[in-house]
Amino acid sequence: MATRGKLTVVEGMAISEAIAANWDEIYNFQARPGDVLIATYPKSGTTWMQEIVDLVVHDGDEQICQRGPIFERIPFIEFSHVMKPGMEEINAMPSPRILKTHLPVQLVPPSFWRHKCKVIYVARNAKDTLTSYFHFDKHVGIHPDPEPFEEYVRRFMKGDVGWGSWYDHVKDFWEARDKHNILYTFYEDIKKNPQQEIRKVAKFLGKELSEDVLNKIAKLTTFEVMKTNPMANASGFPKELVAQSEKCFMRKGKVGDWKTLFSAQQLEIFEADYKQQMSNTTLTFSDKI
Repeated sequence: MATRGKLTVVEGMAISEAIAANWDEIYNFQARPGDVLIATYPKSGTTWMQEIVDLVVHDGDEQICQRGPIFERIPFIEFSHVMKPGMEEINAMPSPRILKTHLPVQLVPPSFWRHKCKVIYVARNAKDTLTSYFHFDKHVGIHPDPEPFEEYVRRFMKGDVGWGSWYDHVKDFWEARDKHNILYTFYEDIKKNPQQEIRKVAKFLGKELSEDVLNKIAKLTTFEVMKTNPMANASGFPKELVAQSEKCFMRKGKVGDWKTLFSAQQLEIFEADYKQQMSNTTLTFSDKI
């Protein structure tokens, strides 16, 4: 990629300069009563949950969910100034809208909390998130080059990657789950028992779906099916923002893929830091299923 973007700091969060340039309008985004927000740290199953939610809302109707690519059906708030749909188009969408963000809980536009919007959060274990983000950042034009991996591990531990600290992100949403209307889910749980987790999402959204529909949604949102679905795999994402997007948006979808990258020494350093950074929370993760 010829030119790479840079990160800057906004409200204590490392973020792309392209997003920071429009920060005031992003933060002042006007949610409406009934809007649903899918919130994640990057590379934690965002696209997966987007497709699950769209299918749940539409009773498993796969034809309706082919009406457009995932990033048009469920707009990305922070990208509303760098790609379609823009803020004007998002504001023109009929209610209730389903929206997406990677913002940490304290920087989610306050209008979502004011209107008591439902928020579905997906968390993924740190080592797999880091591994997936490293591969993804190789293709993301608005972020710096992630190489070498050893340096990227250090940056991830410090929160010097897009959307800031993974540790703060997952912990702060965990702490906020009882204060706000938040369903906190885990990537590994969806992988292990998709029907059970899809049922939780449906219940949270006030949808009663039959077992047949739940099984259908579970099948339509398997990694293998989504990877071949151009409306779900983000392959149409603007090439100036993300090169080779289909491969990097849906690369492997595995639990435990971190083992392909971490050296024994890197793992030792990372796990010592992880233990320290996660010492003040009841939140726990699994890196296997």
